Amino acid sequence: MIRVTRLALVGALLPMTLAACSPTEEQAPASEDTATEATDAADDSADEAAPESDGTLTLYSGRNEELVQPVLDDFTSETGIEVEVRYADTAAMAAQLLEEGENSPADAFLAQDAGALGAVSAEGLLEELPPETLDLVADTYQSADGTWVGLTGRSRVLAYNTGAVPEDELPASVQELTGPEWTGRVGVAPTNASFQSFVTAMRVLEGEDAAATWLEGLAANDPQIRERNGEIVADVDSGAIDVGLVNHYYVYELAEEQGVAPEELDVALHFFPDGDTGALVNISGLGLVGEQPDTDAQTLVDYLLSDAGQTYFVEQTSEYPMIEGLEGPAGLPALEELETPDIDLNDLEDLQTTIGMITEAGLL
Repeated sequence: MIRVTRLALVGALLPMTLAACSPTEEQAPASEDTATEATDAADDSADEAAPESDGTLTLYSGRNEELVQPVLDDFTSETGIEVEVRYADTAAMAAQLLEEGENSPADAFLAQDAGALGAVSAEGLLEELPPETLDLVADTYQSADGTWVGLTGRSRVLAYNTGAVPEDELPASVQELTGPEWTGRVGVAPTNASFQSFVTAMRVLEGEDAAATWLEGLAANDPQIRERNGEIVADVDSGAIDVGLVNHYYVYELAEEQGVAPEELDVALHFFPDGDTGALVNISGLGLVGEQPDTDAQTLVDYLLSDAGQTYFVEQTSEYPMIEGLEGPAGLPALEELETPDIDLNDLEDLQTTIGMITEAGLL
């Protein structure tokens, strides 16, 4: 009940705003003295904009401590900058940021999906990232206004028990999961931000009515509700559930927990074909919160998008890297080979409507 309350708070705090930029006026050529004065002023401004590090930053993390803390420890070892982290689920962290507004102590927000980052950005709480940071990541995986950037890619998949579901019976579309043949067999985590972003994508791609119909059909089909994706994958592996809608890397996480190779598990991944909504590739990403007191938070962004930071995510969390030159996790199709739906991740920020629809369908 606590999680549902927090999610409802997100929905209550997500009105969207539009920001406009004014054009820069042309200036007449300056005299030498004027130019010198302007240069000195620019240098002073630069000094003010980039004060010396105080050696610490506050991070609001919507990602699991077990997954994220090791790379933050590596960052501290490399830079000497200490990271004070507040951990909660992504929806709760977004709600807290929206409630705190400009008074938030956070320097950066690490979220597990683009929708939450977009919702916080829409309220004007995230600062624009420098071009050299944005240039590292494909436009597909960053915000249109440059206020957040993807750190990792994660594909929505259908995890299935290989003993219970033959490959030739796997659905071609997520839409099929409301059919009678799947009654009582499908695991979902409606309070999870990744599920909510997937539903938001369905609204964008297929329309509000189609998304509502699917949710109602799923709710009427005796879904197996779980709190987290990891619980779904464990239950699919054990045979308690036949299939479940999750992010791809949870199978790898389970394999590591059990000390076996992923292919030794009884759960496998089904990637929906032909650009189906069920094959959405979302991101975990990072944005800088408010006016920055120094460059410490930007240094964290730089580290997480470096070869060292990206390699950590590939090797330790089995997620897709966002920078060029690194291969994805072993055993997975390459990111560019996935048959993903054609959607702009910037369109996933309307969590309020999505949460309302999930609730109205009876899944929350």
